[in-house]
Amino acid sequence: MATANTNLSAYDKATIPNARNFRFGIVVSEWNQEITEALYNGAHETLLDCGAVDENILRWNVPGSFELTFGSKKMAETHDVDAIIAIGSVIQGETKHFDFVCNAAAQGIKDLNIHLSIPVIFCVLTDNTIQQAKDRSGGKHGNKGAEAAIAAIKMASL
Repeated sequence: MATANTNLSAYDKATIPNARNFRFGIVVSEWNQEITEALYNGAHETLLDCGAVDENILRWNVPGSFELTFGSKKMAETHDVDAIIAIGSVIQGETKHFDFVCNAAAQGIKDLNIHLSIPVIFCVLTDNTIQQAKDRSGGKHGNKGAEAAIAAIKMASL
């Protein structure tokens, strides 16, 4: 569990493979856009910081986190990318819809990792409150988008 003042997104660039020769896809949910844009910015900036070339980063938007699986699958089928980052944010409401969307997104991304020959990185925040989402998308706990970018680089280099 993260403590109140822990930024979990810090990384040592010397330990990360250079991303210059990799192509990355980023599929971004439009739902909870304030959060997903912050996650995208964290991922994009981190990829660039680690050597990725901006022209080698492709972004697609999908309506919500449920659609991340299809968007990621379609991107893998139609574009030559070395890794895909699926970015979404689901915030607990009053119904079980939260559980269904979170489970479907997680299982869908897991299934893509089994069936595709490239990694699909799960960057879907599943928070109880908007404040928790803000804390993890550039707030006091760092930016999970940056963490997903590091994972994408490491997995692409396998």
